[in-house]
Amino acid sequence: MNAMDPRPLYARAAAQIASLIATVRPEQLDGVTPCAEFDVRLLLSHLVGGARRIAVIGAGGDGLAVRPFADGVPDDGWGAAYDEAGEQVRVAWADDARLDAAVRVPWGEVPGRIALAGYVMEAVTHTWDLSEALGRPLELDPELAEFALTIATRVLPDEGREDPGLPFGAVVPAPEGADAYGRLAAWTGRGPLVTA
Repeated sequence: MNAMDPRPLYARAAAQIASLIATVRPEQLDGVTPCAEFDVRLLLSHLVGGARRIAVIGAGGDGLAVRPFADGVPDDGWGAAYDEAGEQVRVAWADDARLDAAVRVPWGEVPGRIALAGYVMEAVTHTWDLSEALGRPLELDPELAEFALTIATRVLPDEGREDPGLPFGAVVPAPEGADAYGRLAAWTGRGPLVTA
């Protein structure tokens, strides 16, 4: 995994999120999501805040000083806010040297490429959350889910999830015939809101 460049995957994940955000209707903002503590509005806030955080990390700043939620975004401004944060990520990670630079993320100090791969996993997981909350308006990229699932199974062991500070619940059984998104959701302790 050390030689891997996660920037193209992050760009694809960000484009997929932007496409999903574009489908959000005002009446959906207060809707529930599979991430129990988030409604759709708060999930959008977290997606924007997470992108801002990884942008600061990529630029060599202290990402942990960046709140992982975006405040003050109007209900009709989530798409623009996410696009702006995505551009910040692209610029911050443009230099190849950032991939091997040591950076600090919530789970420790790691090379940039490992940090960005972790944020791909988080973004793709929350993409599934948003898609479920919106009633699955778009077909999601299965390769992104396979990548995110690979990362999740490496960095999120099945045991030890009872820590209330951990943002992932206990592994739940994946539905029979679940695709990579369904397996990723199950591994991160989520269940679907919408039946196929």
